[in-house]
Amino acid sequence: MTNASQRFIPAQFQPALPRDKFIISHKPEGDDVVPLDVVFVGAGPAGLSGALELARLVSDDKKNGGSLSVEIGVLEKAGTLGGHSLSGAVVNPLGFRTLFPDLKDEDFPFRRKVTGEKVFLMTKNQAIRIPTPPTMNNHGNYIASLCECVRWLGQKAEEAGVNIMTGFPVDSLLVEGQRVIGVRTTPAGLKRDSTPGPNALPATDISAQVVVLTDGTRSPLAQSYIEWQKLQGKFEQIFALGVKEIWKVKKAPDYIAHTLGWPLPKDAFGGSFLYPMADDQVALGIVVGMDYKNPKLDVHLQLQHMKQHPLFKEILAGGQCVEWGAKTIPEGGYHALPTRFTGDGLLMGGDCVGMVNVPALKGIHYAMLSGIYAARAIFRSLKAGDTTANGLSAYDHSLRESVIWKDINKVRNMRHAFKSGFYVGGIKASLMTVTGGAFPGDAHHPEEDAKEAKEFGPECFPTEKIGLSKVDAVYLSGNKTRDDIPQHLTVGKDIPPSIADFYSSMCPAGVYERQGDKLVVNAPNCVDCKATDVLGPRWTPREGGSGPNYKEM
Repeated sequence: MTNASQRFIPAQFQPALPRDKFIISHKPEGDDVVPLDVVFVGAGPAGLSGALELARLVSDDKKNGGSLSVEIGVLEKAGTLGGHSLSGAVVNPLGFRTLFPDLKDEDFPFRRKVTGEKVFLMTKNQAIRIPTPPTMNNHGNYIASLCECVRWLGQKAEEAGVNIMTGFPVDSLLVEGQRVIGVRTTPAGLKRDSTPGPNALPATDISAQVVVLTDGTRSPLAQSYIEWQKLQGKFEQIFALGVKEIWKVKKAPDYIAHTLGWPLPKDAFGGSFLYPMADDQVALGIVVGMDYKNPKLDVHLQLQHMKQHPLFKEILAGGQCVEWGAKTIPEGGYHALPTRFTGDGLLMGGDCVGMVNVPALKGIHYAMLSGIYAARAIFRSLKAGDTTANGLSAYDHSLRESVIWKDINKVRNMRHAFKSGFYVGGIKASLMTVTGGAFPGDAHHPEEDAKEAKEFGPECFPTEKIGLSKVDAVYLSGNKTRDDIPQHLTVGKDIPPSIADFYSSMCPAGVYERQGDKLVVNAPNCVDCKATDVLGPRWTPREGGSGPNYKEM
């Protein structure tokens, strides 16, 4: 690639998935090994719900005369519960109701009930209200902070006897033959050159009868396991990037808002949202599919321009941004789900396998339900003494009989319909809604985002740098990363200047920048959104407590 007018395929510059790093043939032995029975990797809604449900099942079994004893652990890379949790979030309460059948909705950690909803088609200066699509109807749902939900779930899990270990990222799955037998954590306290510093802590091996991957979007462990076991579904997973801000305002609206159109170009899938979290607080953000065509598109910058639109400007006037964050979202839907969710000694759930309903903008209750179903299958398998894939297969059956499967199947082609463009995609999506996804037939876009062509060309979206800078945004994320931490982002070889520009625009946190003709990587800025892992440099785990420390995201 020699000039900025050429088309290119991002995958040409992307390193291969380092599967050998994430899956290691090693039997954990010796006095330094931490023995657990069940390990959940990731303390999000899926992992915490699963750990809590399993602890309850074991406790109830003992009360009824059972002798099963199960040591349950949850490993979380963030330094605090919820520190890396980010979502919209309008929550369907089904997951909480299933996990806590004796509680009322007002007992859950929600901010407020959705009492009004508006959807707008945006132009540069206007917001035209349109009918709310059936898939986006939020009657009966609740506005919430995912951080607060996770902290609440974590407290309930700890009260039930679950061992929650924050600040412990998982570097690798430990396997013996085809069976997962434990995990290895990431070492801490290494200097920039990866040699031990004065406070270095080595990696820890943890043995387990069952490992449950609930480590969220773009999980390198799930990617590696799915590739290793050849579990890829009909299509590759695809992603969107969401950038979100929390604002203190004079008066929040009494409705939730979603928008389509400006500031995004017509060939980019996405939209924005604004949710009232309190009388004087709103959450707003923008979500853009990472198959966008123009590599100069900057999602963070689009959010800054969006805030200048009259619809948002009036609400934000006199207010202040108090928190910022970013995260990728799996959007492949039904056709990108793995062919099975279990293996010998392993289960996978939640966002790490793509349990997200894109048209409905929902995934939290699916994650919680997947954790609950996983716990029930694990309990049965431990009682039976069979934690092979066959022994855990009740989990696959539960998922396929669940509301998760039914909902995601119904909208299985909608996201891919918009690869035909905004207007044609809208027509197709309407037909799919009417026919339950049947018409006009299954989608035919099997490529992952990194294999979709991009082309440098004239900007068709705002590019002037305004609003919150990326440096200030990272500060507002509560970033806790040491300045001298080792590089955790694997960059491809021979990155030309134009691709350096592409990475710089893509990353919402200013990790990548072009200096002269060289790509410079500012790794401590990373907020673990995983955007470049989708289209460029690969993300790998780093020492616990690194990255953002979200409070209300």
